[in-house]
Amino acid sequence: MIVLRFDRGVLVVEDDDGKPPMRRRANEYPTVLRDLKERGVDYRDEALKAPPVGALRSRFEARDYQSEAVQSWEEAGFRGIVVLPTGAGKTIMAIKAMERLEAATLVVVPTIVLMEQWRGTLADAFGVEIGALGGGSRDVKPITVSTYDSAALRARELGDRFALIVFDEVHHLPAPSYAGIAINYLAPYRLGLTATLGRDEGVLEVLGGLVGPVVYEKGVEELAGKHLSEYTIRTVNVPLSPAEKLEYDRQFAVYKGFLQRRGLRIRSTRDYLLFVKRSGVDPEARRALMARNAAMDVALNSRSKEEYLRSLLVANPEEKAIIFTRHNKLVYRISRSLLIPAITHQTVKEEREEILDRFRRGVYRRIITSQVLDEGIDVPDASLAVILSGTGSSREFIQRLGRVLRKKEGKQATLYELVSFGTAETRMSRRRKEQ
Repeated sequence: MIVLRFDRGVLVVEDDDGKPPMRRRANEYPTVLRDLKERGVDYRDEALKAPPVGALRSRFEARDYQSEAVQSWEEAGFRGIVVLPTGAGKTIMAIKAMERLEAATLVVVPTIVLMEQWRGTLADAFGVEIGALGGGSRDVKPITVSTYDSAALRARELGDRFALIVFDEVHHLPAPSYAGIAINYLAPYRLGLTATLGRDEGVLEVLGGLVGPVVYEKGVEELAGKHLSEYTIRTVNVPLSPAEKLEYDRQFAVYKGFLQRRGLRIRSTRDYLLFVKRSGVDPEARRALMARNAAMDVALNSRSKEEYLRSLLVANPEEKAIIFTRHNKLVYRISRSLLIPAITHQTVKEEREEILDRFRRGVYRRIITSQVLDEGIDVPDASLAVILSGTGSSREFIQRLGRVLRKKEGKQATLYELVSFGTAETRMSRRRKEQ
């Protein structure tokens, strides 16, 4: 008789024939079960101790594409990744998946804000108490929402407690500190959710092993109008001031001069990372890197963008606006000059919740943030997004666009992207809009 046990993130396979027990990764649990069944081997499963959750029925109605996504996931063996735009109802799709399985579920999310949003939605959906791991909470229930950090820290303790894991913003999972969640939990059923996954074959292969393949995908263009708001993207080339232009050119010339002297070309992220690595041992490369950073600081945080933003907000007084930047210093500068509430990673939980609550209720018409709200804010009537600065990441761009795409009758969403004309930021703008 084979006996399966769970031991601190490891699946132990014991045989009563006296042989030493085999130790397998916890995520190999469904593979081991399938192998034993196919070979007709008698076994006793003492590994998975997921508590019953009873019947799960919610009041939410699934849209056609959400039902299609659940069906595709089920046909793939209840394992796989669903790619849907922000605002398309990934949470509702997950709720329908949970209804289908009626199994103890751990939902893993990247931020405290998302953890609280998921808890509220799940409690409303199922009328049961929802557990929480993260932000000081350590309350484990048959249905629990956890941050990635907390799920990773408690994997060895809780890895046998859930049959289904839902990975929200699943693109975070391949990070070394988070991959252990997928590896150390038994959970035979897995659902990954994201608004954009990219086409990196290495990342897709890793996620395929940890969660499953992409089983369903819809883009913004396919859902805009019927299920998401109609939207417009406007890229505005804003000139630097004479003083800013002079400083940008001076600093960027140092960087370009170094590349020319060394015969180097930066054509990819890999090339740039090699350049950064070189700066650690080459003083001249270090000076060139610092000059490049100084030039980009001018481009990304120009005063001209601030003045354009001021005029844009004056011209759209009734629009609920979310303003995004890359760096905190621009957030705080604009927050002070335009009297706009700011949220960064330094904002304490109570203040962040108060700002978001007032924004939802319309007490605040604008908020400004760096990168912490790229994920995890749900305000259906926000209709204006302004990107003052960002990275070249298409994922970040789509997430920011998605913050204003949630459907509301008569709503027309607009995203303004302010780019410093005649600088390297124009190339970043092109990259982030490439799919």
